[in-house]
Amino acid sequence: MSAYILPVLFVLLFGWCIYKRINTYDHFVKGAKGAIKLVVDIFPFIASILIAVALLRVSGITDFLAQILSPIFNALGIPTELVELVLLRPFTGSGSYGILENIFESYGADSYISRCACVIMGCSETIFYVATVYISQTKVKKLAYAIPVALVCSLVGTILACLICKVM
Repeated sequence: MSAYILPVLFVLLFGWCIYKRINTYDHFVKGAKGAIKLVVDIFPFIASILIAVALLRVSGITDFLAQILSPIFNALGIPTELVELVLLRPFTGSGSYGILENIFESYGADSYISRCACVIMGCSETIFYVATVYISQTKVKKLAYAIPVALVCSLVGTILACLICKVM
């Protein structure tokens, strides 16, 4: 069924545009121009986040933090093997998927650790990436409360993910 959703939506959209007499090509070109401007505007912000994450991983800081924070995470019910994923997930999506792949290779796809990692990936967001894009495109610059609240919610989701996977 999922193979038909996009073609059906496409046909419905074109049908609606014909009915409303909207010039779809002109609107498509206008949207594409806006997308290029958006990419140029947010590129420096995204590049800085990606460079920072790469430096954290290559320098070994994430491994060091994982070792230091693992007793705290273990007390919260989060296995030590997932600490690096929990630390990097708020910063990077692709880096998180790389860690998830390493977890699959190390522990197998059906293990408790892998199931927890999958649920963590599904219930969390790249908070700093989203905040970076949001800051670059809006006039709102005060995220003093938004980021800490998002981080706490992500941690609560991670704790619940591990708890649910342990029970199942």
